[in-house]
Amino acid sequence: MRNLTLATGLSVVLIACGNGDDALATQGGAEESQAFADISPVDRKPFDKTEVTSFDEPWAMTFLPDGRMLVTEKKGNLLLVNQDGTKTEIGNVPEVDYGGQGGFGDVILAPDFATSGRIYLSWVEAGEDDTRGAVVAHADLSLAPNEPGIEAEAPALSNLKTIWIQNPKVTGRGHYSHRMVFSPDGKYLFIGSGERQKFDPSQDMTGNLGKIVRLYPDGSVPEDNPFVGQDGALPEIWSLGHRNILGMAFDSEGKLWNQEMGPKDGDELNLVEAKANYGYPIVSEGDHYDGKKIPNHDTRPEFAAPKVAWVPTIAPSGLIIYSADLFPAWKGSAFIGGLASEAIIRVSFEGEETKEAERFAMDKRIREVEQGPNGALWVLEDGEGGRLLKLTPPK
Repeated sequence: MRNLTLATGLSVVLIACGNGDDALATQGGAEESQAFADISPVDRKPFDKTEVTSFDEPWAMTFLPDGRMLVTEKKGNLLLVNQDGTKTEIGNVPEVDYGGQGGFGDVILAPDFATSGRIYLSWVEAGEDDTRGAVVAHADLSLAPNEPGIEAEAPALSNLKTIWIQNPKVTGRGHYSHRMVFSPDGKYLFIGSGERQKFDPSQDMTGNLGKIVRLYPDGSVPEDNPFVGQDGALPEIWSLGHRNILGMAFDSEGKLWNQEMGPKDGDELNLVEAKANYGYPIVSEGDHYDGKKIPNHDTRPEFAAPKVAWVPTIAPSGLIIYSADLFPAWKGSAFIGGLASEAIIRVSFEGEETKEAERFAMDKRIREVEQGPNGALWVLEDGEGGRLLKLTPPK
């Protein structure tokens, strides 16, 4: 069951839309942020907030087994960060094509990181004739021991190998997506590939724009992917009809969820299923920025509809499904960072009902939300000077 509830007055938004990154590109960010001034904030203190450190345009983070973090900055930096905020730059990172929404992207650990030391990175690379696109690679990460008094070589990457390329490379600097997640069993790597603000490629099976793809960790294609053997279709495609995928996460039942920015309103939280077509740009809960209307999902039942959608936009970025006990009331909820909404959005799952349950005003564009080793929520603000925040239960 999906919930499509407009945010008016004091009501909560459930029809998802849009984009904070898009909002910047179209200079609509201030107007979209203002749309949330009328939404009532949570009237209790939900957490204590501690500022840890800050970054220059941070984009993604992930936790190492020892509690340290890896954080990417769009301009091309990969940083090793202690929980006290101490930062060390990691060497031998790839060159990125920085500009617009492009640059360094996601970072995640290989399922066997504890023994292999392997990580996965995404970034934007330049092509010919002013084109560009995202790539995914794995690399070996060497780290100094996390013990006082032990000197070691500076952390660095080695054996960098590209395993996936966004295809085709096109002009423009938006909607790369390049989010990654491993399946719970560690067998499959899922990659979100945005439609690069080109609309129609989301429905074109000869390319991977506007798709979620599924690969083995080495980049090869599983033979049981849904479009393997279909003429005119890339075998790596898992699902299609997506726009700008900026968060993916598995729940405790092994179901894959993604959030993506809609056009002018219409952000989506989707249950991602093999072979499903989510309809963009044929259908959407939002409309084009030029005012041109897009039919809603309920006009075309052959397309998979979002479980939650937001109008006006929240501009989602980052997605986790909380699994720890530190915030027991939130266990099993999804948390989404909001760019234009300058908020953290909690989504609850109750039987077949999926809905926005709470919205926490943060007064800054939120780029990323992650769950820390002890269950704290760690949050990256967007842009220059974006802070790393640690959220813990209120005292």
